[in-house]
Amino acid sequence: MGLEQLIKDCQENSIKAQEQLYRLLAPKLFAVCLKYSRSRVDAEDNLQDGFLLIFKKINQYRFEGSFEGWAKRVMVNNVLQKYRTEGIFEIISENMPEEAEVEIEADDIPMEYLMAIIQQLPDRYRMVFNLYVIDGYSHKEIAAMLNITDGTSKSNLARARMILKEKIETRQGNTIPTAK
Repeated sequence: MGLEQLIKDCQENSIKAQEQLYRLLAPKLFAVCLKYSRSRVDAEDNLQDGFLLIFKKINQYRFEGSFEGWAKRVMVNNVLQKYRTEGIFEIISENMPEEAEVEIEADDIPMEYLMAIIQQLPDRYRMVFNLYVIDGYSHKEIAAMLNITDGTSKSNLARARMILKEKIETRQGNTIPTAK
């Protein structure tokens, strides 16, 4: 059975088709949930909640563009909505220049380590970092998705990059001790 027919069967509330679609997309969408969730357990919960929403909204899919892309967007929006209601995106003044550019040289850093330190970022920084760097959203789009300003998005990204750079430098032994 092709993907288009599988989607149509899901639109008709076929449990068998929903199970097949889940099995097909769950690994990729779980990776998405891991990027935006605080922990593996949260990611699992977000995946289940996201699939319930996908099946609820599947009739809104118009067979234009990638279904996987549509499902990913539903999943990301679901996770972000959860965190918006928890208030993690409240504006916090950090005296951080919003345009600060931090270069991270991580050619010799294992991907597992990079993903682990990204996962350790505070929620608001991790969300903006993933949306901007990994998923390619603009600050304007991120601001709209998270109900924050463009400047807050830029500031959160800069702070995330600084934290990651510090962790990478510490791992590499390149930290320069600061005078106290």
